[in-house]
Amino acid sequence: MVSKKIEVSKRLGSLGAYAFAEVDRLANELRAAGVPVIDFGVGDPTDPTPELVREACRHAVHERASAGYPPYIGVPEFRKAAAAWMKRRFGLALDPQTEVTSTIGSKEAVFHLPLAFLNPGDVVLVPTPGYPPYQRGTLFAGGTSHFLPLTPSNGFLPDLDGIPKTVLRKAKILWINYPNSPSGRVAPPAFFEKAVAFCRDRGILLASDEAYSEIYFGDPPRCALEWGREGVLSVFSMSKRSAMTNYRAGWVCGDKAAVAAFRKVKTNIDSGTPSFIQDAAIGALADEAHVAVMREAYRRKRDILCAAFRDAGFPDSTPEATLYVWQQLPPGTGSVEFCKRMLDPKVGIVATPGAWISDAVDGANPGENFVRFALVPTVAEVEEAGKRIRKMLRMT
Repeated sequence: MVSKKIEVSKRLGSLGAYAFAEVDRLANELRAAGVPVIDFGVGDPTDPTPELVREACRHAVHERASAGYPPYIGVPEFRKAAAAWMKRRFGLALDPQTEVTSTIGSKEAVFHLPLAFLNPGDVVLVPTPGYPPYQRGTLFAGGTSHFLPLTPSNGFLPDLDGIPKTVLRKAKILWINYPNSPSGRVAPPAFFEKAVAFCRDRGILLASDEAYSEIYFGDPPRCALEWGREGVLSVFSMSKRSAMTNYRAGWVCGDKAAVAAFRKVKTNIDSGTPSFIQDAAIGALADEAHVAVMREAYRRKRDILCAAFRDAGFPDSTPEATLYVWQQLPPGTGSVEFCKRMLDPKVGIVATPGAWISDAVDGANPGENFVRFALVPTVAEVEEAGKRIRKMLRMT
């Protein structure tokens, strides 16, 4: 008797490889071949999590030994700490009881949030290039993504006025992400003002992914909630601010009705972030010194890498913020082609082709002419990468 094959869902089957998993695979292949790889692929900080965070976690593991399941919405102490930090950082007075909820990092929040607001056929306005879970969370919630290209010509800001009326009638969520991954753009106040008003006038939820709010090189970036709470949610993460990618801690805050809807989704999906992890995050939020040290390290690495490309005659792509360099390539140079050149064992540099984290709009992929470098190697490795890049491009 022949067993009937078990098939995956059409939804899952429609997905290609997750871009950053594919980058990891390529890097591991080079390492297995003995190539001294410099990996700019995945945005995972390689610096140790700060000692104060690790100590807070060690202490909390013992203090919470009998704690059991954490509250679905986060322990009160964490929600109060997040609200207090929002007050210090942005001048926002949030109610930790109704306007803040903990998340298992920001990826979980981004992916699950559409489940609270979409019906089949609803539209989510998604920036491209951008974080893949904006689109994939929409897909799993039964919605459709309408992509908004971010390009140098529009200053890496979505053209809200250019969205067709037929799309707007079905739109339920607009995702924005500033400081922006991967472009490194910081949105001006006028954009936030326009985006908040645009969504409020049309009954669209403004979902603002602010995971990179603390990695900046000029004036501190603003928060979308500064222009109003009604119909606005902001997503924050401890991952990049405090090198806590392994801890999975973050929060969503803003409109209390929207927070309540998101909480209802989460109580049916997960059992919350471990309380001792939330205690570690509280320790991290109480300290800004380690964040300033990391900012300066990212600045130094940014300057080294961008100088190598400028010396080679490439466009100046120095970012204003984030831990990414969205390097523009010479006209006619494809991102996949360029990344393959860097994978040559004589070069050994791994980066993410811009085309892999962008979606085509009207037949044009806005990431085709870009490569994303995550500034996670050490300073010494970035200096070595600069030398290899100059050599690859026949520069001295």
